[in-house]
Amino acid sequence: MPNHFHLLVQPYQDGELSKFMHWLSTTHTRKYHTQTKTIGGGHLYQGRYKSFVVDTDEYLSTLIKYIERNPVRAKLVKKCEDWQWGSAYRRVCGTSKQKDLLYEIPTTLPAYYREWINTEEKQDDLDSIRNSLNRGVPYGRESWREKMIKDFNLESTIRSPGRPRNQ
Repeated sequence: MPNHFHLLVQPYQDGELSKFMHWLSTTHTRKYHTQTKTIGGGHLYQGRYKSFVVDTDEYLSTLIKYIERNPVRAKLVKKCEDWQWGSAYRRVCGTSKQKDLLYEIPTTLPAYYREWINTEEKQDDLDSIRNSLNRGVPYGRESWREKMIKDFNLESTIRSPGRPRNQ
């Protein structure tokens, strides 16, 4: 995307995600400044990375679809596989070498993948994923989400922003 990117990653251990994202954003920023012969600091995109945990295969598949449909929702292309910087392009149109760059995902994508990614998402799914993106709320079944919030002390992700109101 012109002002951000989506990555679906699974760290092996606690703390690896932040280290990886630091390395990725620093390396990318340095390369950008070298190529454009500019000097600068800070982020090139929308800001610090956002992350959240994801429940089962069903939710993971919905998240993959959300990511791959992002250029279509932004009206940058008509079909997901037309966005040459995305994984949908590589899965559908990519060379063997490009397809090899895609990590094997831990779920099975639908057999009718191309049709599936080019079918609009349900508004509830969009709202739920956006809430997870913006607040860091775990994405999944309500009972699982409540357990994750409790187990990982994520109560702040479900509170209303700002100071509590006076009674």
